[in-house]
Amino acid sequence: DDVPTMKDDFLFPTLTPIYLCGNSLGLQPRALQKSIISQLDKWAHEGVEGHFLGDTPWLDIDSIVTDSLCKLLGANADEVVLMNSLSANLHFMLTSFYRPSSCRMKILMEKRSFPSDYHVVISQLQLHGYDVETALLELHPRINEVILRTEDIIDTIITHGDTIAVILLSGVQYYTGQLFDMEAICVAAKSKGCFVGFDLAHAVGNVPLELHDWGCDFACWCTYKYLNCGPGSIGGCFVHEKHGKGGVPITSPTSSQFEKSASGVSKEVILDEEVHHEDVESTPRLRMAGWWGHRREDRFLMDPTFIPCNGVNGFRVSNPPVLLIACARASLDLFDKVGIHALRQKSIRLTGYLETLIQSELNGMVNIFTPSDPAQRGCQLSLSINLSNCQWKGDGDDIESILVHRLKEDGIVCDFRKPNVLRVAPTPLYNTFEDVFVFVSALKKILNNI
Repeated sequence: DDVPTMKDDFLFPTLTPIYLCGNSLGLQPRALQKSIISQLDKWAHEGVEGHFLGDTPWLDIDSIVTDSLCKLLGANADEVVLMNSLSANLHFMLTSFYRPSSCRMKILMEKRSFPSDYHVVISQLQLHGYDVETALLELHPRINEVILRTEDIIDTIITHGDTIAVILLSGVQYYTGQLFDMEAICVAAKSKGCFVGFDLAHAVGNVPLELHDWGCDFACWCTYKYLNCGPGSIGGCFVHEKHGKGGVPITSPTSSQFEKSASGVSKEVILDEEVHHEDVESTPRLRMAGWWGHRREDRFLMDPTFIPCNGVNGFRVSNPPVLLIACARASLDLFDKVGIHALRQKSIRLTGYLETLIQSELNGMVNIFTPSDPAQRGCQLSLSINLSNCQWKGDGDDIESILVHRLKEDGIVCDFRKPNVLRVAPTPLYNTFEDVFVFVSALKKILNNI
């Protein structure tokens, strides 16, 4: 292992020191409390002047994480920001990018997306007055398959792209652990004039990303999984620089922009599509606005005219939560020490070792339905328990409580999803090959004596 573990930089639960649940909630970095306390002390000693004094004036405190985020996301400095929460940011982005017309009104997403993504998309369709049955287009795996094939995703985009306004997919699928080919999806989306965005909750901090070069239009993520920023912590947002025009007031569409052309497509939508293809914005995109998105130099003049900052900062609405940014800074320091590409190489070996042990020690008792190709997965493996091949004699509904309880007795925690799925995520920042060995040994013993 040429990437040493950073286990000592994290705090582990006392009763479950083998923590394979970073795909649900990451561990607390040891330095996080100190980072928070330093800001609390600053508040105590400086009060409102803390906005302007010291190494991290609160006025621009979200900028202290920008460089680190750029490395993780493959983005420019004016394309990434921490703000709001994941689902709120998805609403913000769809408000700006989902500009439907009578011909192009559909949103494409994968079947079995995370439920909150469904709630966001369906409510956006309803707010625009569309029938979900006709305006929501879902990607389904082939019969008797669990994983979405890249060629099927691309074929759907090419076939239906003329009716798709926005494509919203996961970066890494939360249930299956599948890593989507985001670059290929972006290329296909652009060829059909669709905007494309990603929910990166299970991707950021897990796999390297190149959002700018791929031409992704927008992306959102949480920071409490692989980024280890704490439960319910701040969300993140990416907006490609081609959509980040600022410095001038946002103008309302005129009535003529909503007049229907002969083809039935509104001129506003035609303009949006031309902008997308040319990668140019002559005026700022419409958005839900707030005062912290107003350009910095005259924000405090309190003029009611909204003039957005350049880049993604123009999509902010409120001043950044200082304590949550402090949490993020403590965690991102650890990523900066190692680098996402080195972590990815260790992750491939770590998850590959888990896969090998499961296949050799649990053959027949457990099926892995995450892709076997490392290029199509992150660190997570999703396992279905074959109760018929175990010594299980109880009711299938009891398997969760029994299995999770037995694992905890052995000091192990991972995520269970009904009816019979374990999601196991050896995280390269703090998990070791020994952790993986102990987990498989414990699971084998449990399934043979359950």
